Formats: sequence, C-alpha cells, structure tokens
Amino acid sequence: MTDKAMTSQNISLSSLGAWLRAPVPTSPFHARMQQLWLQWWRLRSNLSALFGLAVIVVILAAALLAPLLATHDIFEQDLAMRLLPPSAEHWLGTDELGRDVYSRLIYGARITLYIALLTTVIVAPIGLLVGTTAGYLGGWVDTVLMRIVDIFLAFPNLILALAFVAALGPGIENAIIAISLASWPPIARLARAETLTIRKSDYIAAVRLQGASKLRIIFGHVVPMCIPSVVVRVTLNMAAIILTAAGLGFLGLGAQPPSPEWGTMLSSGREFVMTIWWIAAIPGSAILLTSLAFNLFGDGLRDVLDPRHG
Repeated sequence: MTDKAMTSQNISLSSLGAWLRAPVPTSPFHARMQQLWLQWWRLRSNLSALFGLAVIVVILAAALLAPLLATHDIFEQDLAMRLLPPSAEHWLGTDELGRDVYSRLIYGARITLYIALLTTVIVAPIGLLVGTTAGYLGGWVDTVLMRIVDIFLAFPNLILALAFVAALGPGIENAIIAISLASWPPIARLARAETLTIRKSDYIAAVRLQGASKLRIIFGHVVPMCIPSVVVRVTLNMAAIILTAAGLGFLGLGAQPPSPEWGTMLSSGREFVMTIWWIAAIPGSAILLTSLAFNLFGDGLRDVLDPRHG
C-alpha cells in the first residue's frame, strides 16, 4: 500500500471516528450508530463477555466449516480402531464403534446450535407477544395469560420438556418443540414486567390521546422497548436450552444415533467413563464451555443494554 493510500485510509478512519463521537447526532441513523458504537465500547471493557463472545464465534465458525475441519467421516465405523486414545491420526481418539471423536464433535456443534437458535426464534416472539399483551391490556386478559404462565413455571424446564417430548416422540424436531414449550414463560413474565412500567410513561399516554389503537401501541411502542431485555434473557437462556437439549439426547429422547449430537455422544460414552474417560469428557466439556460462553456473553449484554448501567 502506498503512502498516499495509507494517508487516505487514516483520514477516512479519523472522519468516521469523529462522526461517531459527534456531540449532537444529525439524524436518527446517526444517533443509532453512535449508540451501537457506545455499546460496543462498553462491551469491550468487559473481559468475561468478550471471552464468551470469542468462544461463541469459534464454535459457530467450527459448525459452519465442519466439512472442511473434519478429518474423518462421522458415520464410518471401524471396530479395529475402537476406543483409541488421542493421537496424530485421531486428534481426540475414537469411540466404541471406531468413529473419530473430533470429527463428530465438530459436526455436533451444528446440531447443538441448530436446536438453540431455532428454539430461540420460536420462544422469543411468543414470550414477547404474550407478556406485552398481558401487561398492557391488564384485566382478565392479564389474569388468564399469567395463570397459564404460572402453570408452565410450576415445573422445571427439563421435566416439562421430557413430558412434551415423550408425548410427541423422540427426534430433533420434537425436541425443539418440547424445549420451546418449556422455555417461553420466563420471557413472557419479563416482558410483562417491562410493559407494566412502560405503559405508565408519558409518551404512551400521548400516543393514546392521539387516537392510536391498543394493537398499534403494543407493536409500535411497547414491544420495541421490551426487546433489549428480552434479547439479554434469551442469550442467558441459551445455556439452559443447550443443557436441556443435551439432557434429552442423553436420555435417548432428542437426537437419535448415529447423530453426533453432544448429549448422545455423552450417553454412548458413559459406560466407559471410569476407564476410557475422554469419550464422555470431550462432549461434556463442549457442553460446559458453550453454556458458560453464552452465560458470560449474556451477562455482558445485560450491562450494555440495560439503561440503568452506564
């Protein structure tokens, strides 16, 4: 790169920095970009959140690049190579059927993230809609919806998911439905609590006086204000979703063999845990690390997105 090009690049970066640090935004877009920039700087100061984000990015990259990173066919069995310790050929050893543990672990990240992300896509809108509707409308609507939420919250997530998946049948899709049915009530309760505060705001009263309908107020003004809190809660819930999915797989009610899902891998290695420990320890460590990463990142997001922190 020539000196002239480097000078132009430095000027562009300097101009961008000055634009982001301007004391008065010139447009709504400018204000939004300044807010995102400030939130990023707050997140950068939280080392544990950055560590969690880095781990999540690495796991996501490994899942996306699994065909390139895997060294063996995840379904190929070779009984002559069963239960081998980690080596140059099999980086994390082999399982009871001679399959490469490293390759199966990489592909298992795809299944775990697929379950977690799809469950989040389902539960976040349901919980947000139920909570904001109950909180804003109040009365009998609030009573009925919150009693339904209380019924779901009366059971632990894993027990409730087990009941639903036992009724629906084993499989990844049914496991996602079961986990979703067990995971939306906490989000609904959080959204309701936020809505009870927001509906008393002056700007909500002003919009109501202008003749806006209840539906428009809920979707146009209440829901956007609740989204940051819901995003934080959903990120923190990722760890519980991953653990529940692994629990279902461990019990044989989630992903089915020969699928390389981490809970299923942990289940198949439990009989060798006292002798050939790595078969169970490796997927167990992956579950632990991924859950910890989402918890750390979610905790950092809470500090960034909560307006009471600053």
